Amino acid sequence: MTQLLQLSVDLPGDLQRLRLPAGVQHRLDELLDKQEGGAALTPAERDEAEGLVDMAELLSLLRLKAERAQP
Repeated sequence: MTQLLQLSVDLPGDLQRLRLPAGVQHRLDELLDKQEGGAALTPAERDEAEGLVDMAELLSLLRLKAERAQP
C-alpha cells in the first residue's frame, strides 16, 4: 500500500548542502570501491552501503524538488 506524506521542511539557502557529509560520502565510496574491486562485502557492510545509498538518493530528490520549487 502506498501512502502519501507531505512535510514542510526548512531548507538551507545553499541547496548544495543537501548532500551526504564528506565523511559519510567517503565511507560510502570505500564500500563501493571494495565491492567494485571484486571483494565481497560483509552482510553488515552491505546493509550499511544500501542505507547510505538510500540516504544519498533521498537527499538528491529533496535537492531536485527544492530547486524546482524556487522561483
